[in-house]
Amino acid sequence: MSAFGSDKHLPQTAPIEAYGNGGFRFAGMSHRGSLLCLPDGIRAWPVSAVGDVTEQALAPVFARAEAIDIFLLGCGKDLVPMPAVWRERFREFGISADPMSTGAAVRTWNILLAEGRRVAAGLIAVD
Repeated sequence: MSAFGSDKHLPQTAPIEAYGNGGFRFAGMSHRGSLLCLPDGIRAWPVSAVGDVTEQALAPVFARAEAIDIFLLGCGKDLVPMPAVWRERFREFGISADPMSTGAAVRTWNILLAEGRRVAAGLIAVD
């Protein structure tokens, strides 16, 4: 069952309680598929692999750049280096971008969120 309504959006941030089996649990709900966690909420993210991360997939992040200092990219089971063109694009918006495994990104998201940091995350679901 998805945590989202018809607009695929939870209008608040929340710690990620669990991940795996192709989805995530947060705010007492569950969602199957990848997530984009932004300062104004959590939404479904139509990305299933790092190769699916495009300018269009990142547009919601860049649209909220003034509220984001750090972007975590949960790459799935393994770390995948971020292409130089993406690093430059994030730099243009003044955002530090850090790729890591989805598990590490979930843990880091939870810590930074609890600290009140200006963080966003793209979390690719893992089985």
